[in-house]
Amino acid sequence: MGYYHYERLSALDATFLELEDDNVHMHVAAVALFETGPLANPDGTLAFDRIRARVESALDRSPRFRQKLAWVPVIGDPVWIDDARFNLSYHLRHAALPRPGDTRILKREAGRILSQKLDRNKPLWEMWIIEGVEDDRFAIVAKAHHCMVDGIAGFDLFTSMLRLDPDPTIEPVPHWIPRPAPSPAQLLADELRRRAALPLSLLRRAPDLVRHPLDVVEETRETVTALRETIASGLEPTMPTPLNPEIGPYRRFDWTHTEIAAIDDIRSKLGGTLNDVVLATAAGAIGRFLRRRGVRTSDGLFRAQIPVSTRAHSEKGRPGNRVAMLMAELPIDESDPVERLRRVTDTTTRLKRSHQREGVEFLEKLGDVAAASIWHFFAKLATRMRSFNVVITNVPGPAHPAYLLGARMEGIHPLVPLAFNQALGIALFRYDGTLFWGLNADWDALPDVHDLVGFIDEEFEALLKAANETRGDPPAELEAGEIDPPPPLLTSGPSRDSGTGDPEQREDPETEDTEEASGQAGSDRS
Repeated sequence: MGYYHYERLSALDATFLELEDDNVHMHVAAVALFETGPLANPDGTLAFDRIRARVESALDRSPRFRQKLAWVPVIGDPVWIDDARFNLSYHLRHAALPRPGDTRILKREAGRILSQKLDRNKPLWEMWIIEGVEDDRFAIVAKAHHCMVDGIAGFDLFTSMLRLDPDPTIEPVPHWIPRPAPSPAQLLADELRRRAALPLSLLRRAPDLVRHPLDVVEETRETVTALRETIASGLEPTMPTPLNPEIGPYRRFDWTHTEIAAIDDIRSKLGGTLNDVVLATAAGAIGRFLRRRGVRTSDGLFRAQIPVSTRAHSEKGRPGNRVAMLMAELPIDESDPVERLRRVTDTTTRLKRSHQREGVEFLEKLGDVAAASIWHFFAKLATRMRSFNVVITNVPGPAHPAYLLGARMEGIHPLVPLAFNQALGIALFRYDGTLFWGLNADWDALPDVHDLVGFIDEEFEALLKAANETRGDPPAELEAGEIDPPPPLLTSGPSRDSGTGDPEQREDPETEDTEEASGQAGSDRS
């Protein structure tokens, strides 16, 4: 039997496919703004051909972006196979804004692009190069399905295009040869063999039970505790709000930014972490927004889902998701910014001491080794029961400027997808001394999302003002560390990791699996 290659999706990766429908689009994305500078042609247009050559070079370091989905017959589990008909021109798009090319027009264009589902018959990503942005700039709107990447920091193709120096060099593009895909019969036979071997993997733990029975009992007790906390948080519904209707297919995308130096000033006087300041600011803004909509914010539980990276250092560069979802109550009823920050910090401190993260990780692993439907069930249950009202995710990036062929990236606003009954998602990205906010909103449910952006700016300024009026040392209970942030976007030149994940390569049916290697805050509201 001949050689073939494919890679299984983890239970978590496959869940993002399961959650998707005509209205729920499970792609992550970002809008990055660049100075045109060295990428300007003599006639003033953008040197798109040079950017395309850079993308082609980066593809060699990001093999997942030349792969598409296939499905195991009968069972229906998804796998990755190389796309023998891969065509870069389909994925890399070139567009221009109408004059004057201001931020309002760019936001509308980004919202239109982000409203479109990705085609599951092709590699699940697109990148739009948009010229004609005011002040001699261009934008890149990059989007990839969540089953491929765990946020914009995991978007290997985009990050591989950037450097921490203005070097305009384009590496040679090697010839790419797609690896043979398995037949449907081979996929089914491999999966049946894998499932048949699962009981043997459980038996391998029997010697541990004999040699270290107390350790196994303690580990089992901790697992049960973690599952109890995780399931309890997932089954308790939150209050109904205008942020939680059944959403449609169209999106609005808005943004703002906050200076990290100002956040550090707040932390030095009031304590807490950067994430605490973000959550307190968001809680204040959301509370004002809902009260203006006539919601009594003191009448129920309002909760944010906070993705937390579980990616080990040894897993850096691998595609797919390594993330757990934590549930944090937000004090949207609290009008005092200092008290709101204290309450948020109390909540995040309890979360760090809880077993929610371990419970989520156990369910993910259970889905991987047994039936992915277990994890799919809990993920769907959490969204359908309104276990959370909003997703807020905060990702660290490089602390210094990044460049695309010598053109400096001015900022990058990330996007987190919306779930079944979530009309708002808030994503943040730290880059070059600034925290960039991206607000993804359902077009019909939140036509006034720009007002929420304004409230974010105002609530941050109120918290900063309160911090500057505070004297003395911060309370000890507020001095808490970060909630395990994901790894930085990039630290030096482009990564050379193969990033191919856990492939299945077969010479014959008996072969074993192998592994390949202005002010303090500001917005441009539309």
